[in-house]
Amino acid sequence: MIDFEEFSLENGLKVIYHEDKTTPMAVVNLIYDVGARDEDEDRTGFAHLFEHLMFGGSKNIENFDAPLQMAGGECNAFTNNDITNYYDIIPADNIETAFWLESDRMLELAFTPKSLEVQRNVVVEEFKQRYLNQPYGDVWLLLRPLIYQKHPYKWPTIGKKIEHIEQATMQDVKDFFYKHYGPQNATLVVGGNISLNVVKDLAEKWFGDIPARPKPKRNLSPEPPQSEARSLEVERQVPSDAIYIAFRMGSRLSKEHYSGDLLSDILGRGKSSRLYQTLVTEKKMFSSVSAYISAGWEDGLIVVSGHLLKGVSLNDAEKEIWKVLETVCKSKIDDRELTKVKNKFKTSKVFSEQSLMNRVMNIAMFDKMGKLDKINDELAEYDTVSSQSLIDFATRVIKPSNSSTLKIKAKL
Repeated sequence: MIDFEEFSLENGLKVIYHEDKTTPMAVVNLIYDVGARDEDEDRTGFAHLFEHLMFGGSKNIENFDAPLQMAGGECNAFTNNDITNYYDIIPADNIETAFWLESDRMLELAFTPKSLEVQRNVVVEEFKQRYLNQPYGDVWLLLRPLIYQKHPYKWPTIGKKIEHIEQATMQDVKDFFYKHYGPQNATLVVGGNISLNVVKDLAEKWFGDIPARPKPKRNLSPEPPQSEARSLEVERQVPSDAIYIAFRMGSRLSKEHYSGDLLSDILGRGKSSRLYQTLVTEKKMFSSVSAYISAGWEDGLIVVSGHLLKGVSLNDAEKEIWKVLETVCKSKIDDRELTKVKNKFKTSKVFSEQSLMNRVMNIAMFDKMGKLDKINDELAEYDTVSSQSLIDFATRVIKPSNSSTLKIKAKL
């Protein structure tokens, strides 16, 4: 059970407090309601670029990391298609340092040519190393635009093209900051062995004077229903052939999310899963195979991926994957199999919530999803998934007309 209390400042900043008296540490988490989906299609990668720029110096503080480290703290951040999240872990006695640092970079970045050049080069190199020069690195650069024709989920967080980051100007950066980085577009979650009154005082002291900015309006192009199978085959310098099959499903906010999560576990989580047992252990066609979900807040995916053994054709491998997938649409899922994956999820969730950082981050995520009141209902939601509801989900989602298939052939 995750307990919390919430309040708001006059400038629109929402603050959520979570007490934990068992630790000397505190977590300060600041989540901004901006992700890759909020970018202009001709200026992508900016949400991720800002994740880096926010550590490059703010209006009054040249170096973000040094004061935090001197206070015994550490920090990090991540960006996805839906949000950008910053978090600091620090001894509770020194928590004001985190408030000071986070408030100053919310107020205004330094916007120096040096910082922009340094961070832009970092992101460009990351793009090259992780997405262009790494085996299978461009999978999502290829797969996303195959799945999405209109919605901005069609490009990954790193961006659509490396040129978009290379050509980013100081004015582009300032426009993006003042549009998305303000108190009205953020939630501050603070957890640890500190009192609610201290959090209220520090929030008002450090964030209260930051001017409110207009809340950006999100008007995204909806993705129309898919009605026919899509496929793409490319050649790459990779160790072995690989295949990825994606199916659109309900978003992270929908009931379908829970069915999709459990079905992906049944299909491809671990060596006892159906895909692994059939295609790796029995038929020896794949060296590895898995299934997982992409829990987008507006549109979700269930993805099957695998690396082929030498001598196995991509067409044969695809047919064998479909044979396994078709079984979940046509036959009852055994209660023991379903109970097993539910228990795995429960164990993982309970274990993860031992961490103060995970609890604080979950609060932030649920708040920005608009589901804060449901944060303690997840286990119950998974428990409501039955064998029949999984079959219904699979029949509705796991079908050729809803599939997008990427085949990667190793160059000889």
